[in-house]
Amino acid sequence: MNGVQLLLVVIAAIAVTGLAHRKGLQPPLVVLVVGLAASFIPGMPQLELEPHIILGIVLPPLLYSTALDFSVPTFVQNIQPILRLGVVLVLVTAFAVGGVAFYAVPEMTFGAALVLGAVVGPPDAVTAVAIGRSLGVPNRVMTILTGESLINDAAALTLFSVGVAAVTGSHTVVDNPVLFFVYTSVVGTLVGLVLAVVVLWIRKRLHDPGLETVLGLVVPFSAYLLAEELHGSGVLAVVMAGFWVGHNSTTSGYATRLQERQLWSSIDALLEAFVFAYMGLQMKFIIDDVFTTHHEPVGLVLSASLFVLLTVMAIRPVWIFAFASGKKLIRQGLRTAPAPENQRIASGLKLATDKAGTRGATWQTNALLSWTGMRGVVTLAAAAGVPVLTETGEPFPGRSVIQFTAFVVAVGTLLIQGLTLPILVKKLDISSEAEHAKEMQERTYAREVSRAASRQAVKDTLADPPDGCDPALLEGIAERFRHAQETREDLLPDDEDDPALRELARKDLTRGVRLLRQRMLTAQRQALIAERDAGNLDDEVLRDLLEQLDYEEAATATSFAARM
Repeated sequence: MNGVQLLLVVIAAIAVTGLAHRKGLQPPLVVLVVGLAASFIPGMPQLELEPHIILGIVLPPLLYSTALDFSVPTFVQNIQPILRLGVVLVLVTAFAVGGVAFYAVPEMTFGAALVLGAVVGPPDAVTAVAIGRSLGVPNRVMTILTGESLINDAAALTLFSVGVAAVTGSHTVVDNPVLFFVYTSVVGTLVGLVLAVVVLWIRKRLHDPGLETVLGLVVPFSAYLLAEELHGSGVLAVVMAGFWVGHNSTTSGYATRLQERQLWSSIDALLEAFVFAYMGLQMKFIIDDVFTTHHEPVGLVLSASLFVLLTVMAIRPVWIFAFASGKKLIRQGLRTAPAPENQRIASGLKLATDKAGTRGATWQTNALLSWTGMRGVVTLAAAAGVPVLTETGEPFPGRSVIQFTAFVVAVGTLLIQGLTLPILVKKLDISSEAEHAKEMQERTYAREVSRAASRQAVKDTLADPPDGCDPALLEGIAERFRHAQETREDLLPDDEDDPALRELARKDLTRGVRLLRQRMLTAQRQALIAERDAGNLDDEVLRDLLEQLDYEEAATATSFAARM
């Protein structure tokens, strides 16, 4: 497919996404279904991209954008469930699928079957985040899903490389599979962190929002390509770079942050629309390929693919509920009867926790997590990346079956789980009043923290006035700030006959007002981030508040600039 046709697909995908939004439907699934139908239009050319284009151009910005908004403290706090789902479950799924495929398809060797397991092992980052956000999935569940989606591709693609090398007879940089996994993880992590540190160092010295934004745009591609060049995990490099740059985003100016939010939001919308359209448009051509080139009966291939789909969908809930039950049994075994005083304290603590909506995982949250294992573009890209021939010139065993099965699993999980997920969320009633109350509590607490930080910034400025500002004049400005906060009036009134305006209109005083306001906003940001890092504020709440502060600073700067 040429460039013009590719652009037409992108434009059509964006149009369908917009229509789905207007109708209150899930855009990813609507785009997918439209693409599926379009693939059967007579004369429709095949949209075929090289796997390295999908993995090296489409995937990095999507992962990076998600990682930018995902805090390091939140990741650390939820590291256990994230690793259980993002690494351990991927490996368990891969080996289970490998065993099923090995016995169901005689053409496949165990190595080829394991390659199939690695291909269908990771739930898709794009799908989980896109559908989860549109459904209003609770924050804790979204945190686990997002963290899982950021690291599961690294585990699956590493296993994929090991499996392909074993089947084809090629070599990886480290022959031992375990050491190879450790090597790729360490190299990918280091590349991402080092690149992030370098980028942040450069950005501090640019002082140009446009250049800073452009520099941020090339980070995910640079991280991925550099890590892959060193035989490390490009996925982990992108994620770690996004973590560290996002964690230190407050070192940039407000203009840069506002530009980047709009930029990455637009890129996400564009790539997500393209990804699901691409998946749908592959259907007819993958079916044609497998039914014309494989050596197994059509019924056998189809039944094996459906069996793999059922295996993939069944393993996740079994794993999640089995682990939850195991933890419950351990807690019951270790539990001892508390003393009366301790019992009262424990009851009060539990009540306070329940009211705040911070209880641990319930069967409802486990059920929701169990049904969010949709596969997507990474599965298709990895399947397309299976080599045609081995090192000895022999055909790769079961290659067409792998590609067909990967497509059945990706589309099947998207349609079955994706279409029923809204019903499940509604039935489980998982967005409880407790969680809403917790969010309202956090927002009220955050406002108090912001006010305290703002007052402290004023006190610090009055105690140590900047050069060129009269302390008495600053005191008047501070009083006006306090009055403006209470009455929401403009800091600089428009009445030209107002003596205060004539005073404030002087350039040196206007500079003092702006300086004080910037210090107040900076103090508010730092205080809110510190509360987030301490676990007292949720990421979603923090991001909303920081965005409000950025817009407030932009409006203040524009207002003052117009009066200079």
